[in-house]
Amino acid sequence: MRRGLAWLTGGLGVAGLVLYRKLRRARAPEPAVEPADELRQKLDAARLREDPGPVPALTDDLETRRREVHERGRAAVEEMGSGSEES
Repeated sequence: MRRGLAWLTGGLGVAGLVLYRKLRRARAPEPAVEPADELRQKLDAARLREDPGPVPALTDDLETRRREVHERGRAAVEEMGSGSEES
């Protein structure tokens, strides 16, 4: 009697598992849009909205641009240094 009850319980368990898996596959959502594709679309839209602004002149030589960058850096260092002395 116990053996029959064990087989019946096991069979019901297996049948329930098969039914659960079948229902789960039927309800599976369709594959979503790939995150990379979604990001590409957002970047393309942002690029269309952006105004690139003025393009730097190509006639500027490297030495002039380097000098301007160094001057801005020195000015920033001096500004930071003067702020700490006031405290």
